[in-house]
Amino acid sequence: KKQQQTLLEYIEVGSITLIASTTENPYFYVYNAILSRSTVFEFKAVDPVDIVPAVKRAFGYLEEKRGLKFNIEDAAMKHISSACGGDVRKAINSVELCALSTKPDPNGIINITVETARSLTQRSAMKYDRNGDEHYDIVSAYQKSMRGSDPDAALHYLARLLDAGDLPSACRRLMVCACEDVGLAYPMIIPIVKAAVDAALMLGLPEARIPLADAVVLVCTSPKSISGISGIDAALDDIHKGKSGPIPRQLQNKHYDGADNPNKGQFYLYPHMYENHWVYQQYLPDAIKNAHYYEFSDNKMEQAAKAYWDKIKNKK
Repeated sequence: KKQQQTLLEYIEVGSITLIASTTENPYFYVYNAILSRSTVFEFKAVDPVDIVPAVKRAFGYLEEKRGLKFNIEDAAMKHISSACGGDVRKAINSVELCALSTKPDPNGIINITVETARSLTQRSAMKYDRNGDEHYDIVSAYQKSMRGSDPDAALHYLARLLDAGDLPSACRRLMVCACEDVGLAYPMIIPIVKAAVDAALMLGLPEARIPLADAVVLVCTSPKSISGISGIDAALDDIHKGKSGPIPRQLQNKHYDGADNPNKGQFYLYPHMYENHWVYQQYLPDAIKNAHYYEFSDNKMEQAAKAYWDKIKNKK
């Protein structure tokens, strides 16, 4: 950004007209003072239908300038237009590659088939930058698709991550989603997904796709609950606000009271000595003794636990 600052004076007085392009997000990487004096245009991916004319012109240019003759299948034209990921430059590169890689037939005609187009554009549709916006957009869509219980979308974004070789992100977001979005609705999903992630990391690509796909579908089709994360976030919020206090005496790790202590004994009630392994006693500090962080969610697992404890604690 220091290099960018040197331009500021000249832009300010109009000595230079700055025209620049970047594949990064300019709001993160361009000096704010320059942005405030500039107009930013975002170039979107071009629709495949709009790329077809450019592909036709590229073949026409090669015929005119190089004297080549082409017989192009419609399916090949459509594939080149759709496999470039909305990048017209990539599509034109694919046209040139098809032309140079295909031998003419006895009549001197270069036949561009869909098989030829597929073999030369097999990965060109992938747009991925592990440190850029595209990375965060994909992992966000991946996790939100699992949270939204859409296995088709989740598998699609998993495939994009794996095709780009980003196995760590695929595993990490999957593990997070199992804990955050399924959680107590199906607690056993956590060790199951952990086992799938461990298997994927041990196997490596391409076999890693198998346990990860199984785990992604399991997360998508499992019941959902955020009661755990909601509870800990509420507790952390109280801690950050300074809501705490001394730990109740009966919970402290005390085995000996000094001679000057008027309150002899710890007074801890050992739950296993009571019916149903439970007895009422205060666990939270006095200052927040009525705080309530955990709410049973409406799934089968948590409702069964709620019914169990309501019966034991004589709640209605």
